[in-house]
Amino acid sequence: MNPERDDRVPRGQAEKKTHAHPRDRLARELGLSDTTLLVVSSVIGAGIFFTPGVVAESIPSPKWFLFAWAIGGGLSLAGALANAELGAMFPRAGGDYVYLREAFHPVAGFLVGWLSFFVIYAGTVATLATGFAGGVGRLVAIGEGGELVLALLVIVLTTWVNYTGVRSGATFNNVTAILKVVAISALVLAGLFLPSAPVAVSAAPTPDVTLKGFGLAMSPVLFTYLGWNAPVYVASEIRSPGRNIPRSLFLGLAICTGLYLLLNLLYLRTTPITEMAGATDVGSMAARALFGELGGRLASLLILLSVLGCLNATILVGPRIAYAMALDGQFFAGADRVHDANRTPHVALLAQAVVAAGLIAVLRSFPSVLDYTTFAIVVATMADVAALYTLRRSRPDAARPYRTWGYPLVPALYFIANGAIAFAMLIGRPVECLIAIGVTLSGLPFLWLFSRRAPTAP
Repeated sequence: MNPERDDRVPRGQAEKKTHAHPRDRLARELGLSDTTLLVVSSVIGAGIFFTPGVVAESIPSPKWFLFAWAIGGGLSLAGALANAELGAMFPRAGGDYVYLREAFHPVAGFLVGWLSFFVIYAGTVATLATGFAGGVGRLVAIGEGGELVLALLVIVLTTWVNYTGVRSGATFNNVTAILKVVAISALVLAGLFLPSAPVAVSAAPTPDVTLKGFGLAMSPVLFTYLGWNAPVYVASEIRSPGRNIPRSLFLGLAICTGLYLLLNLLYLRTTPITEMAGATDVGSMAARALFGELGGRLASLLILLSVLGCLNATILVGPRIAYAMALDGQFFAGADRVHDANRTPHVALLAQAVVAAGLIAVLRSFPSVLDYTTFAIVVATMADVAALYTLRRSRPDAARPYRTWGYPLVPALYFIANGAIAFAMLIGRPVECLIAIGVTLSGLPFLWLFSRRAPTAP
């Protein structure tokens, strides 16, 4: 099968497709189940076990607390609707790098691609690896040095899995995602339906919910949903992308939203919301309430599994950004190479591993420095929505296998909600936001150097 051909297009017309990059050598090996589970792994990391305490602190009402999580799923769906159209329209590697390049200017695409690779994905890999090692360190005494070695080792191993082929990376992702869904479902069933399950009751009066509090709570809620757009970055490796990109985004988000609502119901059933407020280990608290100290250990293992799956998904996705940029001559030489046997962007994979390993040293000294990844992700997804509106106006007759439902109002809701979050972060965390902006602008000298290079022939 021609890897650049949409399965729905007759073979004789495949060469007429204009959406495929002429130099892309990646094969279309991912199906609907692979990409759906890629969403699940990318979204469900450790956040859902920790952020509910922050949300409860701002929304001390069970009904409004659950409503916030439902709204978070709905807003994420609004963003997915926009990305579904863009991903089906441009089923190439690179995601928002491609969309901004096509909608605005190559410089806009470069800047968001630079930000995505060095901040969002390499930074997330480093954060997840150190989080995984720290979680193991709390279960087994391996010391600070042991945690550092383990963090580096888990990056090496998961990079190797994805180096050997997109199929092996997707299989690892599928297994961890299914195990994660099964484990969470079992925990929820035990907490919600066993007759012996404790019911949380608090004698303290419930404080009033304010509009400001609800708005503040939406930031950690939306943060916990981030990662739903993972399939658009591997679009050139998805079979029938016009169908499977939208479907995977919607199915994956539906699974994640359902699990999030059920988990938060469990938290409310086992822990009074006044005690949940401000807690940093709500998942472990619920498990201990159900199963005692054994439950706490089981929750720790579930969190480790969840983090490992999210780490693998991030390592699978991130290198496709550098690869896509290198195809256009806008990244370091060699990042566009594809392994002859494994059909993976192996140089870009190794580059991501090296950058992430370097960031781990920074994380150890400045554990909050990568908080700016949240701001970067919010800005990048807002840029995607802006690209949708621009392309609707500048290319009204372009082929669109999927058209955004509710356009133009529904994408606007996502844009406005994330704009409010970005503004709040600029006010509340100016240093982290300025770091993100600084890293983005640091790419401009490199863009100038790349532009002086002789272009690579297709």
